[in-house]
Amino acid sequence: MDFLPALTCTGVNHLGLREYYKIHSFQSVLNQLVMGTCLYLGAVILAVFIAAGAEPDIKVVCARDSVKVKWRVSSPFVPYAARLFLGSCMPSKWQLLPSGDGEAFFDYKFSECKFTKQIKGRNVVYRNELSFRPQAKGRPVVFKQPIECVYKRPEGWIPPFLNPGSGVSEGHSNLVFHMALLNEQLTGVAKTNVIPLGSFMPIWAAVEQKSHQPLLLLMDECVAATTPKLNPSSQVHQIVGNHGCLLESKRGSAVFLPRYHSSAIILYIQAFNFGLGDEVYIHCNLVVWDEGGLGQSRKACHVKDHGSWELLDDPSRSSVCSCCDSVCSSKAKRSVGGKEFGTSKFKRFMK
Repeated sequence: MDFLPALTCTGVNHLGLREYYKIHSFQSVLNQLVMGTCLYLGAVILAVFIAAGAEPDIKVVCARDSVKVKWRVSSPFVPYAARLFLGSCMPSKWQLLPSGDGEAFFDYKFSECKFTKQIKGRNVVYRNELSFRPQAKGRPVVFKQPIECVYKRPEGWIPPFLNPGSGVSEGHSNLVFHMALLNEQLTGVAKTNVIPLGSFMPIWAAVEQKSHQPLLLLMDECVAATTPKLNPSSQVHQIVGNHGCLLESKRGSAVFLPRYHSSAIILYIQAFNFGLGDEVYIHCNLVVWDEGGLGQSRKACHVKDHGSWELLDDPSRSSVCSCCDSVCSSKAKRSVGGKEFGTSKFKRFMK
């Protein structure tokens, strides 16, 4: 099966998603991986890796300007497929084998995933590494394997420092967005859209990076509503507001998960009685922004265990979240992409 959900919407910043996205109810044990008590999990997985004792089953094919990697992992790691990386990129495809093992496929250009380029004599070398990171970004990597593609240096090539000048990087194209409700392993779209009250649900959104400059995806606003299209008669319950403030996190029932890539974001929220009936639609207003341009009008903020607002992408700059309890400025300097509403539907039932 494809690692990314097949439900997409193509257009200039257009998210007209009306399919019934699916959700799978699950226990909060995943919080151990998400909410900070993941050291034990990392130790267990590391022990399994050591016990395996065999060389990793990894195959690499270097193309003209890209690389294809197939990484086969044993069954204990299948539930954690979302924690396999090539550089900064998740698998572009995931396949579960009849044996219970899994295969992660990576198919990316050297301009993606934070490949490094080095000139060595007559060769051009592109380097990256495969890694398994069961814990959040910044924690130790359990496993890593270097990936290298070597090419002959083009004739007449001159290093940039010998050819001084200036340049401008620009991009003009349509953006492709994805939005879905994920399963408990965060590996794909869930198999049911029926959610028991009190269960946690991951709402995933992403924009395809392709050859764009680095893109940062933000949830500017999310609401739960009674209708698939927002209109003046819709009953709504605000989840994210004030330009990226996760309001539900003040109740301790929601959090933004650590990013696996800047172009994707996962809202992890507990299903509760919104007071809107049995069928609820989640509408999210997505913004694509410059990674270096975070501020009061463009941010992803949530309340953590210490009770204070924290900036998802750089906790040291959490002061930009101080307006979440009042009114955040709507003044913005620069936008990479506009914003539209995407919609996911789910049903709830009482256990």
